[in-house]
Amino acid sequence: MTVDAYLVSAVIILMVIALFKELFRPGLILFSGIFLFMALGIIDVQEALAGFSNKGMITIAILFLVSEGIRQTGALNYLAKVMLPKKALPVPILYLKTLIPVSGLSAFLNNTPVVIIFAPIFKKWAEKVNLPASKFLIPLSYATIFGGVCTLFGTSTNLVVHGLMLDAGFKGFGIFELGKVGGLIAIAGFIYLIVFGNWLLPGKKVPKTYSFTNFREYYFDVLVKPGGPLIGEMIEKRKNLKLKDFLVSSIHRNGQIIKTTRGRYIIEEGDHLILAGKSETIEILLEIDGLELACLSKVSDSFRRQHLKQIEAVISPRFPGIGRKIGEFDFLSHYGGIVMAVHRNGERISSNVDELVLKEGDNLILLTTEKFLNDWGDSRVFYTTSYLGDISKPEKKDKMWMSLIILMGMVIGTTAFQNYRIFGKAPLDMFFFAAMATVLMVWTKIIPAQKYTKAISWDVIITIACAFGISKALNNSGAADVVASFTINIFKRYGPYGVIAGIYLITMIFTEVITNNAAAALSFPIAYSAAQQLGVDPKPFFVAIAMAASASFSTPIGYQTNLIVQSIGNYRFADYLRIGLPLNFISMAVSIIFIPYFWEF
Repeated sequence: MTVDAYLVSAVIILMVIALFKELFRPGLILFSGIFLFMALGIIDVQEALAGFSNKGMITIAILFLVSEGIRQTGALNYLAKVMLPKKALPVPILYLKTLIPVSGLSAFLNNTPVVIIFAPIFKKWAEKVNLPASKFLIPLSYATIFGGVCTLFGTSTNLVVHGLMLDAGFKGFGIFELGKVGGLIAIAGFIYLIVFGNWLLPGKKVPKTYSFTNFREYYFDVLVKPGGPLIGEMIEKRKNLKLKDFLVSSIHRNGQIIKTTRGRYIIEEGDHLILAGKSETIEILLEIDGLELACLSKVSDSFRRQHLKQIEAVISPRFPGIGRKIGEFDFLSHYGGIVMAVHRNGERISSNVDELVLKEGDNLILLTTEKFLNDWGDSRVFYTTSYLGDISKPEKKDKMWMSLIILMGMVIGTTAFQNYRIFGKAPLDMFFFAAMATVLMVWTKIIPAQKYTKAISWDVIITIACAFGISKALNNSGAADVVASFTINIFKRYGPYGVIAGIYLITMIFTEVITNNAAAALSFPIAYSAAQQLGVDPKPFFVAIAMAASASFSTPIGYQTNLIVQSIGNYRFADYLRIGLPLNFISMAVSIIFIPYFWEF
């Protein structure tokens, strides 16, 4: 290895560690990396900045706007309302009815807004019909990945690999070309979820026969006020006559937690009661004499007199209070609400909330007014904001249908006219039709022109742009050749099939511990070098990278949609590992078997 190769390897290792530890957002980490490569003379300024003018990167930015246009019209909400079952069905049938439409949609829209819209709707529907939401939210994320790998613009990863291929002088992928193997991965993935999802996903296993009931249990942390009428009242088997709309789950008294499922207990002054009931009973609870919600103990009477509602809000990377305690941040003055509880990694935290340090992905249960949704519903400060118990109705049906027609026009145009040019100059490719769709949505006021930049995930865009510079550094330094030679030496006894398996495995590990786009950028030059050393066509290796970089199933950090549903579904890291690791290897097996069949070495 040359000195440059050692330097690049050291920087890459530091970048991977920083990404794994989430020290900063991925875009900043990768930008720091290309700056170091430029400062060390491994890449020049043009190579460092080439990704920022890459057509594939700009196409991804435009597709964010197209997805935002579909979201703004309520089309996704309408689809969710239509496809969610209204009667009891076997879990495999529920998966087919709910997940396949989502997967088909994510083949043409960016995965992230699809999950942001559908995740809270799925959760509300599941809890309303007395099914564990945890059985559906991870599958929702996986379904968007299945759909995304089937088309060129279904996921940003495919466009990153496509752009790297064009940058290296190769013809890129066709719009549906990756669907040859992506479709097979999707089929295998759905079969796996149908057979094993009910067993492996967290939550009580859903029996073959069950009832759709209109009951959902939610927990409230309340304080027994001094001199109140509840003092001295009896709790027996979780019930009390004056709390008929609730069940008393536990009593917190003098640092002890008393479970109330058995025996009799007398309510004492200063007790903290954990009450279970429907989310809609919050208004009843606020009227009970002698009780006070713990989160209201430090707020003014004017706030309490407002028409308060429960709202869920999932913190995004743009939230200004990340890294600060809730009590220090003062959520009330910033956003006009108070934090009742926080859902994090499968745990509901409702006591000592003020001491909790806020993190990206935290699911906040807020007590606030409708004004919160009006002010912050479309803000990028939160991944999602929604009422507890409500499914918003679609509005502006004329614009909804118009947006869908524009989307279909984009897909059909890209497919039918990709080999044509306007006046022999501008190619009628995906960039052209995505740009046309965006312009049409802006001028028909489907996309709010004043806030259009908020629809773009700039960290994703910066990550992708920097990926090109990192790939160039790996090539220029010779580090890619070294890793490729190492991979070939391990797997060469199995020929190109073994080497493609090794490349896939490397990319799959990268994508689970860092991000999908960074994984594709790191693996591309290695795959290209391996193909050159073997003397074979590199395209099968590029397809393998696209599939492996998107196949992030066993951790929540590799793919943004996994992180979003982790908060909403209260999943733990181990939940992803249990359901996702087998799916990783199923995807790998399908890819290794069928990629060489469709793209010869």
